[in-house]
Amino acid sequence: MGLRGYVIRRVAVLPVVLIGVTLLVFSIAQLFSPEERAALYVTSPKMAEHIEEIIVKYHLNDPLPVQYINWLSQVLSGNLGWSKSVNMPVSKAILTFFPATLELVIFAIPMILIIGVIFGILSAVHKDKAIDHITRFVAIAGWSLPTFWSAIILLSIFYGGFHIFPPGRLSPYFSQVVHSPDFIRYTGMNIIDGLLNGRLDVAWDAFTHLILPDLNLTLVIIALPMRIMRSSMLEALSKEYILAARAKGLSERVVVYKHALRNALIPLVTVAGSLTAGLICGVVITETVFDYYGLGYWAAHAATQLDIPAVLGFTLLVGVVYVVANLVVDILYAYIDPRIRY
Repeated sequence: MGLRGYVIRRVAVLPVVLIGVTLLVFSIAQLFSPEERAALYVTSPKMAEHIEEIIVKYHLNDPLPVQYINWLSQVLSGNLGWSKSVNMPVSKAILTFFPATLELVIFAIPMILIIGVIFGILSAVHKDKAIDHITRFVAIAGWSLPTFWSAIILLSIFYGGFHIFPPGRLSPYFSQVVHSPDFIRYTGMNIIDGLLNGRLDVAWDAFTHLILPDLNLTLVIIALPMRIMRSSMLEALSKEYILAARAKGLSERVVVYKHALRNALIPLVTVAGSLTAGLICGVVITETVFDYYGLGYWAAHAATQLDIPAVLGFTLLVGVVYVVANLVVDILYAYIDPRIRY
């Protein structure tokens, strides 16, 4: 099977998986009473005053298949309910907070993967030497750190001690600039929008606010790609074709970076996809500690306010993001390693 056929087959399975995700979220919703589930169909504060009418209209006391079909039709039309924690529809809340988290992830993922790959390779090439022991110690220490603890320490050192890299997304002055009529919001990401508006000062201020959250994510997560890269590289370096390349007199740099690295990167592709999806959906603690108004901050705030539509909408988003991320990973995996297509 060629790459095109493999991709078509994987894409064809996607709707089935997505239906499974919706069934899971719908099953979670059934833990609540019809009055509480009625909030999933509210599109404005005024509708919240007519709960009994909503229960009848959307058949919330009918058999489960009927309820599921009605709920799914609302989801497909973009109605995920009303989020009382931010006083807006859930779909609008997702569109509002998603760019902030995406901006955080866009800068965090390259740092995590590049640093993880570099030190994973160095650790494997210099196995059982000083650099190997140091990188392994750092990886284990970082993986063991509670996210909230490392975030508080970073804030205490840099913002509390040196008064640099403040929390939040923007300084008060630049926040006013961004929300002024003269500033056009193209993407919702402050750095990109600042550049597109010709406001380098806005872009720089937004970047300084990203440094500590991204550093915190890197410290905590970098252990995973580093250890995977080390294990994959050690396995690749022990293969017969590597021994043959060395026997031909090729330099160690050519052997490591041309012959071993490509095969060693294959397991990291899967990890990269899962990491990206996890960061998009799971930076709740980091965003909360750094007062960074993204999806994670909104989800945590919604949970404390018992905002059921927001929590279920966030859960549905998490499922969709992971499904799409796994699809992308499968396609990349098949491209890198043609054996997967068969």
